[in-house]
Amino acid sequence: MTNRIHFAFMCAGHFFVHLFMLVFATVAALTLLQEWGMSYAELIPYATPGFIALGVCAVPAGWLADKWSRKGMMILFFMGIGLSSIFASFAQTPLRMSIALLAIGVFASIYHPVGISLVVQGRKTTGIPLAVNGVFGNMGVACAALITGFLIDNSGWRSAFVWPGVVSFLIGIAYAGFLYVTRYSDTENARNNAEKKITSKKISMEKRLLRRVFTIIFFSTAIGGLIFQSTTFALPKMFDEQLAELAVSATSVGWYTFIVFAFAAIGQLIVGYLLDRYSIRAVFSFVAALQAVFLGIMPGHSGVSALVIATAFMLVVFGQIPINDVLIGRVTQSEWRSRAYAFRYIVTFSVSASSIPFIAWIHYRWGFNSLFIVLSVAAVLIFFSVLMLPNTLSEKRSM
Repeated sequence: MTNRIHFAFMCAGHFFVHLFMLVFATVAALTLLQEWGMSYAELIPYATPGFIALGVCAVPAGWLADKWSRKGMMILFFMGIGLSSIFASFAQTPLRMSIALLAIGVFASIYHPVGISLVVQGRKTTGIPLAVNGVFGNMGVACAALITGFLIDNSGWRSAFVWPGVVSFLIGIAYAGFLYVTRYSDTENARNNAEKKITSKKISMEKRLLRRVFTIIFFSTAIGGLIFQSTTFALPKMFDEQLAELAVSATSVGWYTFIVFAFAAIGQLIVGYLLDRYSIRAVFSFVAALQAVFLGIMPGHSGVSALVIATAFMLVVFGQIPINDVLIGRVTQSEWRSRAYAFRYIVTFSVSASSIPFIAWIHYRWGFNSLFIVLSVAAVLIFFSVLMLPNTLSEKRSM
């Protein structure tokens, strides 16, 4: 029961990190453009510092977690990101908003190297746990647009930063209390020691493959980060433009975005199930191929057809998320796993940060149709990189 409760806290953390990182995307698209008298291309680059921090700070966060305390870092995550979000609600200018988003990014950087390490710690099979945890991250993406749109229509955009911030801070207090009451550190140490006995032989057998595997992980992570960030960040604005007859308010845009992201979350559960049973290379290449197809046919569609195709490509974009995490979890030892995840996510979020001005540039000159063509080509590159995975690692029995 204690481990299940702890897993629930990790899932809540994954929900909040993605929610907080995308609140501004909806606020900017639906209200700040008018209030601050700026174009979409002018305003969204102010989110870039936050996404840079999300990537760059992952390495020191992972190092501190391995050397100090993963649990202590998670307490800092919940409380720090909550307070930073509340701070963002006081912004009167784009520069002040950018500073607040930077603070959100710094604390958000804690989750992926630390929280994901705690999810896989002590487990023999990690596909399903990572997939379930990933679904909560996807729901954070989905609820960012839904909750933000609802709050904009009912109490103003500032409340979209305040209320999630308050809830996250209170969860941080609850998590600290849970750790104190249950002495979860003792359980964690026992799980960690058991894991070392399980994995020591496997790691020594696979050292010669690590360089090749991590090269593929980091390459696919970089390209996948571009696709993920571009689609999740731009979707509310795309729906605002291409679902004009269906989405008539901020709340309706939020609902359509939520529906797409919520349904697409199933992709992680499907992929997580397949990863525990079939070849990683086969699953990964199939997911990448579907991304290329669905992103490639998106240009030119609007209305209901755009909604259906967007659901299809988000299903496989979300489906890719647990694959690299499963690979890292299977080839790394617990004592340096947080740093391995940190380097994986610094690649992801560094590319994610650069995708923000990239989206603005593409949208200003050619619109979203050209963006989807570029992303389709990027998915093709992932497909060919995955085919280079070693046969030994692509078979379940070698894990």
